[in-house]
Amino acid sequence: MPGPGAAEIALELRDVAKSFGSVAALRSGSIAVRPRSIHALVGENGAGKSTLVKIVAGVHRRDSGVFRLHGKDVDFGSTAESKASGVAVIYQEPTLFPDLSVTENIFMGRQPLAAGRRIDRAAMLQEATGLFERLGVHIDPRRPARGLSIADQQLIEIAKAISLDASVLIMDEPTAALSGVEVDRLFAVARSLRDEGRALVFISHRFDEVFDLCDTVTVMRDGQYVSTDAIADTTVEQIVARMVGREVAELFPKVPAEVGDVVLDVQGLSSVGTFHDVSFAVRAGEIVGLVGKNGCGKSTLLMAIAGVLEPTDGRITIDGANVWGTTGQRQKARRALGYVPEGADPPGFLLAGELWAMVSASRGCDGPSPGLGEAMGLDELRELALERMSLGQRRRACIGAALLGPPKLLVLDEPDNGLDAKRASALVDLLKSHCAENNSAIVATHDRELLERAGARVFAI
Repeated sequence: MPGPGAAEIALELRDVAKSFGSVAALRSGSIAVRPRSIHALVGENGAGKSTLVKIVAGVHRRDSGVFRLHGKDVDFGSTAESKASGVAVIYQEPTLFPDLSVTENIFMGRQPLAAGRRIDRAAMLQEATGLFERLGVHIDPRRPARGLSIADQQLIEIAKAISLDASVLIMDEPTAALSGVEVDRLFAVARSLRDEGRALVFISHRFDEVFDLCDTVTVMRDGQYVSTDAIADTTVEQIVARMVGREVAELFPKVPAEVGDVVLDVQGLSSVGTFHDVSFAVRAGEIVGLVGKNGCGKSTLLMAIAGVLEPTDGRITIDGANVWGTTGQRQKARRALGYVPEGADPPGFLLAGELWAMVSASRGCDGPSPGLGEAMGLDELRELALERMSLGQRRRACIGAALLGPPKLLVLDEPDNGLDAKRASALVDLLKSHCAENNSAIVATHDRELLERAGARVFAI
C-alpha cells in the first residue's frame, strides 16, 4: 500500500495481523487516514474490519505489522490507553449508563472536582452544554440517558470524544438504526469534526452514504487490504467487485420474469400528513421497489399494506382479500403476506429456529427450505438467540421467517440494513426466486441499485 509522509497521517496501520488460536482474523490489514478527512472502510462481514478497529481501540493487540498514531509507533494494551492517546470509537449501539444523566455519562470516571474534592456538577453541566452547542444539536444534558434514541446516544459519545480532545474518531455502522433526519444530523456533525482538523473513519455497508460523506475508501477482503481510492475516482460496482472478488454482473445476473395476475391492488390510499391518493398494483412475478430516504413516507405506506397501520382512506387487497375488510378478509389477506418492517427486532433470547417455527405454524407450512437456508446462511443462526445477533443476522432471520409458506406477497422495508455484499447478493437471488414461483414482492430501500439488480420496477417517493 502506498505510504504518504508520516507527518500527513493521523492513523496508519500497515500489514497488521491478528490471530485467535488457529483462526487468522486479520492477515494483512492496512489503512492510512489523514486529518481533515472522512475515510470509508468497507468489506464483507468477516473481512477483518472489526478486528482492525479493535486493535486501534485497544481491545486487541496486534501480532505483527505497523501501527502508528500521528507518526509515532503505538501499541495499546487497553481501551484506556487508546482513549488517552486521542482515539474514540462510536459504535452502532452505544452503551450508556441509563440511570445517569447525559452529563454524568460524558464525564464518567473523570468528573471535575471542586473544593473539598467534591464533584463540580456546575462545571460539568456548563461544559456539556457547550459541547452540544458546538455540535449544533439539542440534547438536554440534565436528562437521564434512559429512553434516548440511538442517534442521541451516538451524539453523546461524540460529545465525550470531543471533551477528551480525540483526534481520530471511528464510526462503526453508525447509521444502521437511524432515520433519514437522524442520518443527516449525524453527517452534519461528522463534517464539522472533519473541518476542525480531525480524522474520521466511517464503516458502512451503505454505499450511497459512503459516496455522500467520505472522500477516500479502503476495501478489505478475507482479512487483507485490497485497495484505497479517492471516492471521486471509483464507483459502487468497482468497490463491490473488490470486496467479493467478482464482477457485479456475476453477483446479480439478469433473469427474465413473466408477469401474471394482480396480487396487490392499492386504490386511492391516503394517510393524513404522510401520503395522499396513492394507487398502484403489483402482479405475480413482479418486484416493485420504493426508493427514498427514511421519513419520506414509504415505511408508513408499507405498514398500511401489511395491515399494521390503518389508512384514513382507500382500499388495499392482497390476493383478492381486503386488508382492512371483514375479519375473514383480513385473515385471508394476512395469510398471503410476509412482512419485515424497518428495524425488525423480535423478542430477546428467542432462537431463530423458534421464530421460523412460530411463523410456519401460523401459516400451516414447513420450515425454511434447504435452498433458503443456504442462500441466507440461516443454518448458522438457528441456535443463536436473536438478542445476541448482530443487526445483519437479525435481519436475515426475519427475512427467512417472512419467506416461509411462501407468501403471495413479500413486503420488505429496508431489508438490506446490516447486510454485506454477499448477503445482499443472496437477498437479490431470493427475491428473484420468490417471484419466479408466481409470487410478488414490494421492497422499500434507500439503495436504488439493489432494486435495479433485482430487476424491480422502481418508484421514487
